Amino acid sequence: MNWPQLSEARDGPTIAALHLYSQILGKAAVALLPWRNHGWHVTLRVHPRGLRTEPLYGAGGPFELGLDLVGHEFTFADGNAVRRVPLGPMSVAQFHGEVMALLEGAGHKVRIHPAPNEIDPAIPFVDDQLPRPYDRDSAERLLGALAAADRVFRLFRSSFLGKASPVHFFWGSFDLAVTRFSGRPAPLHPGGIPYLPDDVTREAYSHEVSSAGFWPGGAGGGGDPFFYSYAYPSPEGFGSAPVEPEVARFDETLGEFVLPYEAIRCAEDPDSTLLRFLESTYRAAADLARWDRTALECAPGMPGVPRRL
Repeated sequence: MNWPQLSEARDGPTIAALHLYSQILGKAAVALLPWRNHGWHVTLRVHPRGLRTEPLYGAGGPFELGLDLVGHEFTFADGNAVRRVPLGPMSVAQFHGEVMALLEGAGHKVRIHPAPNEIDPAIPFVDDQLPRPYDRDSAERLLGALAAADRVFRLFRSSFLGKASPVHFFWGSFDLAVTRFSGRPAPLHPGGIPYLPDDVTREAYSHEVSSAGFWPGGAGGGGDPFFYSYAYPSPEGFGSAPVEPEVARFDETLGEFVLPYEAIRCAEDPDSTLLRFLESTYRAAADLARWDRTALECAPGMPGVPRRL
């Protein structure tokens, strides 16, 4: 599978717009689904045409929401029909208004929190009148990068027997992530993530984790895409642990190992290079925190072959 070129300079404005649009999908899940451990119910999933929610259950019955980055449209699907809002240059306020009107017209008057999370400034959706660009090529490049990362993350996840998250997409931080758990409780998280309730953060980090992900860019920041890996709580010596490949480094500001997306895209074998990063950073976290790796790990999964006992 190809790893498409992806850069802040060319693709960043479209990715930033999609970050804001995706929040409206995720907030519908917050409004309608019972809370699940670590907020896993509100995340989006990568699929062949873009990003989508899991099934949502509203007053009018079950439905799902999606961002189709092939057809370039927001989608609402239930048992009766698929309804659409075209994606193109527009303001967040326009997108929000059209989506909420579509939901109400389909029998789902959903009340969502009116402003984005984890973005500073958190301008309420109805007040964000800034024209946002939308480039179809950039959206398709984003989908290609997410699909390639999703595939490798799923292989990485398959070699862990302990509690592990799905490979899923967080619309607040706009990143694809997969998390492994030691099984032990963690110290209370200090919170402090901008525009995210501390109760949400503390529940998400209630247990020790080694987490890895892919950030393609997003609103409220900037910068070229990268892969990351961190531990909570971060064990002593984690930042100086040897990891692969050599271009990976520990970012003191972020408190995590980072690896430029371009280094993976240009590698002779991108998949194996990314796996080396995921596995070496996990080993550093698990060994330094004294996880019971023998009980938690297994061989990577193979299609159609049950795990050997």
